Amino acid sequence: MKRRVVITGMGAVTALGCKVDELWTRVCNGESGVSAIQRLNVADYRVRIGGEIHNWSVDGYIDPKDVKRFDRFVQFAYVSGIDAVRDSGIDFSRENPWRCGVILGSGIGGLETIEVQHERLLSKGPDKVSAFTIPKLIGNTASAQLAIQYGLKGPNQVVVTACASATNAIGDAYRQIRDGLADVIITGGSEAALTHIGVSAFAAMRALSERNDEPARASRPFDRDRDGFVLSEGAGLLVLEELEHAKARGANIYCEVFGYGVSCDANHITAPDPAGVGAAYAMSQAIQDAGLDPGDIDYINAHGTSTPLGDVAETIAVKAVFKEHARKVSISSTKSQLGHLLGASGGVELILTALAIKHGVIPPTINYETPDPECDLDYTPNQARERNITFAMSNSFGFGGHNGSLIIGRLRKD
Repeated sequence: MKRRVVITGMGAVTALGCKVDELWTRVCNGESGVSAIQRLNVADYRVRIGGEIHNWSVDGYIDPKDVKRFDRFVQFAYVSGIDAVRDSGIDFSRENPWRCGVILGSGIGGLETIEVQHERLLSKGPDKVSAFTIPKLIGNTASAQLAIQYGLKGPNQVVVTACASATNAIGDAYRQIRDGLADVIITGGSEAALTHIGVSAFAAMRALSERNDEPARASRPFDRDRDGFVLSEGAGLLVLEELEHAKARGANIYCEVFGYGVSCDANHITAPDPAGVGAAYAMSQAIQDAGLDPGDIDYINAHGTSTPLGDVAETIAVKAVFKEHARKVSISSTKSQLGHLLGASGGVELILTALAIKHGVIPPTINYETPDPECDLDYTPNQARERNITFAMSNSFGFGGHNGSLIIGRLRKD
C-alpha cells in the first residue's frame, strides 16, 4: 500500500527575502527581486541584471571558520535546509537516522569555486589551488553537509536535470517516502550560477533578457514583449514526511503531496519541444499518479521563464492536458518576480504553491502588459487573486528536455 506524504517544513533563500514569510508577502505584493548586479563587475557585459541576493550572511548558521569550506550554492542550501528543519519542528536526535535522508537538486553546483580556483591556478600556479576545491564545487556537497549536520544516514543523492533539478529531487523524495524506503527527507534545490561565467555564457546563448535599464520589468512571462529569462540565485528546501509519522509527533502540516510526473522531450539540448508534448506527458502523469482528473486542478505555478519559445510551448501543453478546463484553471509564473533560479526554481516554486493553497491566494504574474495571441490563458496578470485551492500543480522544464510536474493539495480527510 502506498503511504501518504506531507510537507511539514519550508525554508527559502531568494532575492525577495531569505525567510519564507517575507518571500510570500513580497511575491503577493507584486514586487520584483531583479536588480542591477552588484557582486560582479559586469560593466562591459551584454547582460547586467539578475536576481541577486544582496547582503548575504550565514551568521547563526555556519561557524565562521567553516565558511571557506562552503561554496555559495552550498551556503544557500544549508541555510534554507536548517530553516526548513526548524520550521518542521522535527528533532532528528529522536529519529532513526537510517530512515531520514536528503535529496537535493542543483543544475550547476559550485560554479563560483571553479572560477576562483581556475584564476588562482593561472595566476599563482598549481600548488596554490585550494585543497577545499573539489569538496566545495561538487553537486552532492550540499546534501552531504545537511546529512552531516543532522546525522542522517538514509537516502542521500543529488539530481542534475538543469532547471527541473529541484522538482525531480522532490519527486524522488516523495517516492522514497511513499514506497516505504524513508520516513523523512529534506529536499529541494540550490543554485548560485550568478557568476562571471554564468552570466556571460547564458548571455552568449541569447537566453537572457537584456532589459538592463529596467531590471524590475525584465522578467515578463507570457507577455508578448518578453525577451528571455533573468538569471537568479538562491534555494528552496522542504521537509517531506510520511503522514502518520508527522501526526505522531504533532507536526504542523502545510499540505499533502499527491502526484509526480516526469518525462524527456528527446528533442533538442536547449529548445523545448514546440508542441509541448514532453511537458504535457509529465503533467498528465502527475495527474494520473494523484488519482485526479485535469478538472480537479485549481492552480498551476507555471515554469514560465519569459522566453519566447518556452512560454508558448507550456501554454500549448496546458491546453493539451486540460482541454476546456485550461481556461478555468488559474496560472501564474512567480519567475516574473524572482527571475529564474535554474536548478533551485522548483523548490522555491513548490513552497509558493503550498502557501497559495494555505492562504487561498494566487500569486500574480507581474509585468504582464501586452497579451501574446499564442499565450492566451489566465496568467493572473499583475495582481494577486483570492481563490480556494484544493489541488495545485508546479511545473519545471529544463535544458535537455527534462520535464517534471508535482501535484500538492489540502490534506485529504479520509
